Amino acid sequence: LLLSAGIAGAQTNIKPGFNLFSPQDDVQIGQQSAAQAEQQLPIVNDGQTNAYINRIGARLAANAGGPQFQYRFRVVNSSDINAFALPGGPMFIYTGLLKAVDNEAQLAGVMGHEMSHVILRHGTHEATKANEVQLLAGGLSALLGGGKLVQAGLGLTANSFVLKFSRDAESEADALGSHLMSESGYDPLQMAKF
Repeated sequence: LLLSAGIAGAQTNIKPGFNLFSPQDDVQIGQQSAAQAEQQLPIVNDGQTNAYINRIGARLAANAGGPQFQYRFRVVNSSDINAFALPGGPMFIYTGLLKAVDNEAQLAGVMGHEMSHVILRHGTHEATKANEVQLLAGGLSALLGGGKLVQAGLGLTANSFVLKFSRDAESEADALGSHLMSESGYDPLQMAKF
């Protein structure tokens, strides 16, 4: 209980980091990156599996708050125990993860964690940091002129957004993900079990 109370309290202090991209840019980047990912990954087209994932995702998204991103959930046919989310909301859940979890709450924990990366805009925050060199070399006005900032973000492939986030970003996603779980009626302690 103390862990849950601490996580819920920490969630209220979590704020997205410095970001030159707008939430609308996140959606645009995510949609284009998701289209690439869907061409490259073996997407599962099983109605029952997709309905299950979409039900959990919708339940979490209903409590997400923040920018109104376009959450979309896809299942990838891969034995890897993995999931990832792209800026703006597209999320990919591997069948290996579906087989590895013991219950729906554990899956919701992983999905809540990934959704938290979207809400906190960690992907475009990392892209902002990557573009800081360009900012220093050419100045902010040169980069922002003509939509070059979004182009710089779109120049990163879907794989570029499956980044190794910092420990702080992972801790933030855990804290916010636990809060999303709790608000959605899941036991947040199940996140720690997976």
